[in-house]
Amino acid sequence: MTQLPDGLALTAERAAAIAAAGGFAAALAGGLFEAPLTLPLVEALVLGLMRQGVTKYLAIFGHGSTAVAEVLRVYEAHGLVRTYQFRHETAMAHAATALRWAYVEPCAVVTSIGPGALQAMAGSLVAASNGIGVYHFYGDETTHGEGYNMQQIPKPQQGLYGQLTAVMGASFTLHTPEALRAALRRGRSTVFHPTKAGPFYLLLPINTQPLAVSLAVSALPDARMPGPVAPADEGLLKAAAELIARFPRVAIKAGGGARRFSSELCAFVEAIRAPVILSPGSTGVLPDAHSLNMHVGGSKGSISGNFAMAETELLIAIGTRAVCQSDCSGVGYPKVREVININADLDDVTHYNHTLALQGDIGVILRRLTALLTTHGNVEKTRWLAACGEQKSAWNQFKARRFSQTILPATQGCDFDFLLDGPAASSK
Repeated sequence: MTQLPDGLALTAERAAAIAAAGGFAAALAGGLFEAPLTLPLVEALVLGLMRQGVTKYLAIFGHGSTAVAEVLRVYEAHGLVRTYQFRHETAMAHAATALRWAYVEPCAVVTSIGPGALQAMAGSLVAASNGIGVYHFYGDETTHGEGYNMQQIPKPQQGLYGQLTAVMGASFTLHTPEALRAALRRGRSTVFHPTKAGPFYLLLPINTQPLAVSLAVSALPDARMPGPVAPADEGLLKAAAELIARFPRVAIKAGGGARRFSSELCAFVEAIRAPVILSPGSTGVLPDAHSLNMHVGGSKGSISGNFAMAETELLIAIGTRAVCQSDCSGVGYPKVREVININADLDDVTHYNHTLALQGDIGVILRRLTALLTTHGNVEKTRWLAACGEQKSAWNQFKARRFSQTILPATQGCDFDFLLDGPAASSK
């Protein structure tokens, strides 16, 4: 074994024992962590993340995260974690979001202190806006009264970075090593939240990272969350089915929360034969060529999507937050008389008046509601679907005209001297 700095020899022994056991889960099941351990806080953090299935770290290290880097170096040498080094924190945050979003792999973003963390936090807006759970670990100023910290926020005040991250989302500062379990429980509840996940910002003060903490590794929280829930009152679902049967001009608004339930949504759409209005974040939940896909509706909407919004009388809102791009004002559906809202979040499910709220897991509710449907066609519904189909054709024709336009030739360069004042600019 290569020579290790003081303090890392025991870390290397633990990493070797975990690898020899066949991985963290096997080591835990085999009793390796039955007795409480005393170990560096940052190593306990890495073990706690392994307990939650997080073994990939996207990192730009600096003096604010050297202690974390050293532990990751040792654990990676034993094949337990992987660290990917980046060159720009915002790009790194986007990569972590894509890894979690497209491949469902939990991961952690690690930065140093100050400006780099701010750039990573800027990139985390994508995860926050789209409900993607990602850990963000940022180095932080010491918990001592160190005065102005010119790499954080240059004010004689402590805890400012924690305030900044708390505005963006769920945040926790590891001010003392003993707070680790609480931090990981809150992180688990954010990163693995079943309906409204997001980035979790864990701030690591430089002076607390190498401090020792005594804990039972087996007591650190795992990633298990409660299973899906749905309304207990079957009468609510029957009332929703009756509304669907009564209104011929029905439209579905599928928001970002519907992304994970494409199969249930497709079955429901086919059962009620209603046009679907999408959000920018839910495109793809229904095939683009599907006759009932009206595409995006709202301020960035399509001809067909906006037509369906303007003319429907019964709105079925599924997993939508009614954000600024769709209908935060509550006036985007001028002819709607009743609303069926399916959402796990209490605020979102009660966004509209005249709402029959079905709060809970979208997939469970859609399956149960589809089984109760007794809808049948009529002349007015046939006309409604035909009108929506005409608007979809108009949208496709509009796109075809735009896509067929001649592309302007690329220039060989761009002279920006016209932005300058003075003789050099006026002589051109």
